Amino acid sequence: MSDIQIKDKEYIAGTYARFPVTIVKGKGSVVYDENGKRYIDMGSGIGVTAFGVADDEWQKAVNEQISMVQHMSNLYYTEPCARLAEMLCKKTSMKKVFFGNSGAEANECAIKVARKYAAEKKGAEYSTIITLKNSFHGRTLTTLSATGQDHYHELFQPLTPGFVHAEANNFDDVKRLCEENKVAGILIECIQGEGGVNVLDADFVKKTAEYAKENDIVMMVDEVQTGNGRTGEMYAYMNFGIEPDVVTTAKGLGGGLPIGAAILGEKVQNVLGFGDHGSTYGGNPVCCAAACSIVSRIDEALMASVKEKSKFVFDSLNGAKGVVSVSGMGLMIGIKTEKSASDIVKKCIEKGVLCLTAKDKVRLLPSLNIPMDVLSEAVEIIKSVCSE
Repeated sequence: MSDIQIKDKEYIAGTYARFPVTIVKGKGSVVYDENGKRYIDMGSGIGVTAFGVADDEWQKAVNEQISMVQHMSNLYYTEPCARLAEMLCKKTSMKKVFFGNSGAEANECAIKVARKYAAEKKGAEYSTIITLKNSFHGRTLTTLSATGQDHYHELFQPLTPGFVHAEANNFDDVKRLCEENKVAGILIECIQGEGGVNVLDADFVKKTAEYAKENDIVMMVDEVQTGNGRTGEMYAYMNFGIEPDVVTTAKGLGGGLPIGAAILGEKVQNVLGFGDHGSTYGGNPVCCAAACSIVSRIDEALMASVKEKSKFVFDSLNGAKGVVSVSGMGLMIGIKTEKSASDIVKKCIEKGVLCLTAKDKVRLLPSLNIPMDVLSEAVEIIKSVCSE
């Protein structure tokens, strides 16, 4: 065990089961540990480093902004914040943005928006939020309450009240809960990432969104992991033909710096007024400058490339020895393997490929611009490990 790993175990709260690897540098989709061993990064910091490690354009944007002003409170205007909000609204046809620091904060904002909207339109008793079983929306007490997985709840009772969980892909169950509760909003992930990279049925998503619109229920889509080009569209909901009232996003948005956003549609654009919400670091100019460098490059050519690489991975792994099934969309991929996912990930690390897990699956979230030859090398290693 290295000195770094010893210090980590002594001084850092033991909330992570870290692999015995210390990453010290990298470029693009290739990183190196303290011993100089090379790894292909197929996790991108759990979908964060959208254009890889030490991306030149991202570094330039960050360094330029740091040299001017690294932080200014939200009592004043800053250019990167306004520019990023404009970019997000134009790419989604939505109206306003609230910036925070993480996906959990973005989801907290969405929940507050839904409850305030419903309270003003229908009455304060309309506060229930419907989410889906097997979902994941964050680790604050409220977003844990929104998360539809009991094992996340066990140690942190009592949770925030006002959340009920419907069966995924069961519209009748969503409708039943809407009829049994005074509902403010519905919050879904179009692809349940932490729940096992499960893509929701398009018909279910459309019916749920239509029902929400008909009944003036705030429709929220959690795009924390699925957003910012990950699925081959700017946001995953665009693959399903719906128009949400609120879209939450984070992870890949900042390319490696912490930023989250709740993007508000026409119905709820003016729900939040002065003093209703806030964040000291939200809209930080350095984080926003970094995000601008990411969002500006998510274009049709990149999305076509993501879809092409996705097809390559699916075609390569479907039917491969030791692979049971492949799920996901774009470069958000889950691999059900005959051997345990954790064993596969450990073997891949030994052979120089960094992967993730999601429930009982190996999860791949490579950078959006991973070179095809590097991707091919990683996929061959994963296949060889699965077949052993």
